[in-house]
Amino acid sequence: MRQFMKIFPLLALVVISLTGTATVKAATGLNPPVKLVWHYYKVTNTCDDAEAYIRHQVEKFYKNDTTIAPKLLRLLYSDCMVNGCDASVLLQGPNSERTAPQNRGLGGFLIIDKIKQVLESRCPGVVSCADILNLATRDAVHMAGAPSYPVFTGRRDGGALSADAVDLPSPSISVEESLAYFNSKGLDVLDMTTLLGAHSMGKTHCSHIVNRLYNFKNTGKPDPTMNTTLVSQLRYLCPPRTQKGQTDPLVYLNPDSGSSNRFSSSYYSRVLSHNAVLGVDQQLLYNEDSKEITQEFAAGFEDFRKSFALAMSRMGSINVLTGKAGEIRRDCRVTNANYGA
Repeated sequence: MRQFMKIFPLLALVVISLTGTATVKAATGLNPPVKLVWHYYKVTNTCDDAEAYIRHQVEKFYKNDTTIAPKLLRLLYSDCMVNGCDASVLLQGPNSERTAPQNRGLGGFLIIDKIKQVLESRCPGVVSCADILNLATRDAVHMAGAPSYPVFTGRRDGGALSADAVDLPSPSISVEESLAYFNSKGLDVLDMTTLLGAHSMGKTHCSHIVNRLYNFKNTGKPDPTMNTTLVSQLRYLCPPRTQKGQTDPLVYLNPDSGSSNRFSSSYYSRVLSHNAVLGVDQQLLYNEDSKEITQEFAAGFEDFRKSFALAMSRMGSINVLTGKAGEIRRDCRVTNANYGA
């Protein structure tokens, strides 16, 4: 396990020059490495207090609704892992990315829209929606107990994607399939195991686990890797099928944290005791490396926190647009070409 832990110090996360410019160290496969800037809007004197404005709005929302932490985490993941961190998931439209089946139940849009309105009133046309999403997510999860990791900025916003372009995998895939997906985005087994730890808070729909509870791999039985007590508890909350007009119930991804929405390493302890709610989470035990990392994180919360900072920076650097690429949207919900239309 030590080979994984060696990369945790902050110096392994970034190489910082005296000018404040940083090249984010990407996992193998991020091509090319992206160049972002620490405190970009302050360094360029374009919106000195942008990060403070964002943090203030997040604090206001978080005091009234702690669910914004898991909502923003999922929203950022759904953006970065499809076409890179370009805020394309925020765009509205009848066949937009956010309407894809995998993105059902996405939340956090209102806070991003509010932050954008505030920034446009103070620094019009300057701060990208992509940077807002990355910074707001960092601030929200920090309030929930995660480390306040550095977010390098200077991203620009991308164009619209169709729902068909969304390749987010099922939460029931094997660990090999999950790792292949993360690898395809330039992330490795440490990133995968760490980022799945975001399931330490938030909820999921029963439809994502009903097969685990009642008909695992068409056996007519529950997933044998699942603790029988957990099976009983979740069956009480999730019927084998919903009736016409019934909503798809929601259950906590981590019953230990439940409604507190606290960032913790209890997720990994649950995986080790076969109490993971999602199949993809339980699968971490069936790869030698991910199992070893899971054991390490269950034993040491600080190891998880440090790795989380690194993994979020790596994910946040996937295929970003900088320089003259993309645009700075006036409204996160529409491209500039459609603004005011």
